[in-house]
Order: sequence, then C-alpha cells, then structure tokens
Amino acid sequence: MSVNTNSRRLTLILSGGAVMLMPLQANAMHIMEGFLPPVWAVGWWVLFVPFIVMSVNNIKQLVKEDSSRKVLLALCGAFIFVLSALKLPSVTGSCSHPTGVGLAVILFGFMVVPVLGGIALLFQALLLAHGGITTLGANGMSMAVIGPFVGYLVWVAAGRIRLRKDVAVFLCAFAADISTYFVTSVQLGFAFPDPELGMMASITKFVGIFMFTQVPIAIAEGLLTVLIYEQLAKRSIINIQGSLQ
Repeated sequence: MSVNTNSRRLTLILSGGAVMLMPLQANAMHIMEGFLPPVWAVGWWVLFVPFIVMSVNNIKQLVKEDSSRKVLLALCGAFIFVLSALKLPSVTGSCSHPTGVGLAVILFGFMVVPVLGGIALLFQALLLAHGGITTLGANGMSMAVIGPFVGYLVWVAAGRIRLRKDVAVFLCAFAADISTYFVTSVQLGFAFPDPELGMMASITKFVGIFMFTQVPIAIAEGLLTVLIYEQLAKRSIINIQGSLQ
C-alpha cells in the first residue's frame, strides 16, 4: 500500500472523528467573539498576520521540494481541527480542549502551524461558533504561533540530549498544549487587569483557572500524539529512525 493511500486513510479517520466529536456548545477555551476590547483584538491580529504570511511561504517551499507532503500536511491539519474542536469540562467550571499542534511541529517544524491552526480556528469560528473572527488573532497567536514555538524548542532540546523518540514526542506535544493556555491566560490578563491589584494579579487568576485543569489534558494529548506518530512510522509514512529535527 502506498504512502499516499495510508495518509489519506488516516486523514479520513481524523476528519470523520471531527464530525462525531465536535462540541454542541461553543464555550470552550478559545476566546469568544467580541470578548476582547477592540485595541487588543486588533493588536493580536497585527501580530498574527506576519506569521500567516511566513507560514504560507514555508508550506509552499515544503510542497515544492516534495509534493507528496501535501497529504501529510492535510493530516496534520485534520489532527489540529479534531483536537482543538473538542470541549472538555474542567473542575473549575470552565472548559478546555487539546490543541493538536505537536504532530505538525514534529513532522514539519513550527512554521507550518500558523496556517494549519489558523484554518482550523477560522472554520471553528464560522461553523461552530467556537472562538471568533475578531479574536482569531489572539487565538492564533496562542495556539498556532507561541504554543507550537515552545513545543519546537522542547523538541530540539530533546534531540540534543538524545531522549528516546517517544519521550521527545510526548514532551513536545505536552509543552505546546500547556504553553498555549498560559499565553491565553496572559492575553486575558492583559485585556482585563484587576481594578485594584493590576495586570499581574489578573494573569495569576486566569492561570489558576485554566492551567490547573489543563495539565491532565496536555498529558492525554501528549500520549495520543505518541500513538499517532508511531502509527505513521509503522505505516512507513515517516521514518521513526530519523534524527530529531
């Protein structure tokens, strides 16, 4: 069976999972439409757009070098969409979700994620009322830029100290997930400082709300990413014996 056939089969499975698992209510951790003050919504968009441009150029170069990568890129995009569309209740009364960006970071580097994550966030905002257009810049910076970048740093560091591949995959996905929620907490703290204690107190409050319950979700995402990575290797879609990026 060809690599493309295997990749398409996995993509269909993930896409089908998205339909079955998409949330019925859209109050998950993406910052919702209209929630941020205009100055912050515009500011995060201004920061996010250059990463979209660089990501498009990066993906074009990857596809130009090897057109067969398109299917694997689509699979990574489906993985991001499926996981980031899940709504998981937390003990704090809020909702959280995985991000799914670790797999793309491991296979292609973090610069493919602004486009893949941006597309997932756009479709969720338009079709699921999950997040929003005005807040897509903020959500994109946390989930599709800073989170993946932290995961990539962990992936590179794991390679340099020669950790086992499965451990490195887990740590990359875990770090990308948990750092996304830290960034979102900071974004909310910036936009809504505590009237008496200031911005840092507000950030601390949001971190306490979201980060505590995100840890088990990040662990679960790390384990799932390891399983998906190993399946790709077993199907000869990627070379698990290759060196860490």
